[in-house]
Amino acid sequence: MSQRSEKVEKDVNASSANKLLVICIDRDNDVGEKAGIITPVIGRNACIEAAQRLALEDPEDADSNSIFAAIKTYEDLISKGYKVEVVTVAGVKNRGIHADEKILAETRKVLEKFSANGAVIVSDGEDDESVIPVIQNVLPVISVQRVVMKVSRSVEYSYAVFGKYLKMIAYDSRYSKFFLGVPGILLLIGGIGTIFDFSAEIFAVLVSILGGAFLIRAFDIDRAWSNWSKPTPMGFIRIFTMVAGILLILSSVPAGISAVDSELIENDIELISMITNKVIIGQFVAGALPILWIGMGAIVVGTLLSNWIGGIPRQISDILRIIVLAALYPTIVQFTNIMIYDESSFTLIPPLLGGLAATLVSATILFKKYRKHKDQEMVSD
Repeated sequence: MSQRSEKVEKDVNASSANKLLVICIDRDNDVGEKAGIITPVIGRNACIEAAQRLALEDPEDADSNSIFAAIKTYEDLISKGYKVEVVTVAGVKNRGIHADEKILAETRKVLEKFSANGAVIVSDGEDDESVIPVIQNVLPVISVQRVVMKVSRSVEYSYAVFGKYLKMIAYDSRYSKFFLGVPGILLLIGGIGTIFDFSAEIFAVLVSILGGAFLIRAFDIDRAWSNWSKPTPMGFIRIFTMVAGILLILSSVPAGISAVDSELIENDIELISMITNKVIIGQFVAGALPILWIGMGAIVVGTLLSNWIGGIPRQISDILRIIVLAALYPTIVQFTNIMIYDESSFTLIPPLLGGLAATLVSATILFKKYRKHKDQEMVSD
């Protein structure tokens, strides 16, 4: 007898259950999506057929092995004289709440045909086992069995896989740019810096390059730029508005500095004193705010125009971004007045409530319009 069978028998003996239901859980519904099988699958022969069909459709899928393991558990319990039934229940492809609700409904349907008072859960991982509390609402779970695939990995196979990945890194441009290009640049700069004895300066440059490379790859900046720079009307609009917006945002800094009273700067010579002076901060923000907001608006408007011309259904979110920018502007202006003229903080409440109301009303109108448009499309289809 295997260790798994011994554990199941031990769990069953420790409980008071006399009618057992062996449940194989397939939370992402591979058995339905790949093999076209309607769940719940009830009975030994039906489960064997489901496992065979799934194994033929996708031999690498672990769920077929889980079904076979459930059948093996069922046969072991039958041989010990227990009243047992084996079933396969499934959720939905995207998992989540809908998958749990479907598994619960299927379990209740099975219990109408076989009134068990204890369940043995068989799964191939933690994702399927997350449904156990749901099943416990209708049936006590007395044992949980996880199916772990045994894969033979010889030394030759490991070398072959390792060599395949090395070849991808060396010859596939998608990977070589990052795994070879970035280290190559770092080594080249490091070698040049060592020759000319600029160790400290070169170290700062190397760290900056490496950090920039990590940020670009982490936030998909390179892919976003490649999409924006495509020779299409949408790409040109995005490039123009993006460059213009960035230039405006950068120019807001000198605009804010020029708006600060020069006498305040002369009185607060130390940098820390200047940063902590609320009047200086207020004047800087007030001077930088118009150009900064225009730059941000240019980027958002460019995205809106690009999506509108390209027929991409994102106009609602793009319009809402513009509305939020406009709604926040009076609040920030009032914040600068509080900093400069020492006004009461309660003066922030009216523009804040006004901006919030404008955002909520605009969002409600836009989403109602979007749903109405969707309903019309469904009727026409």
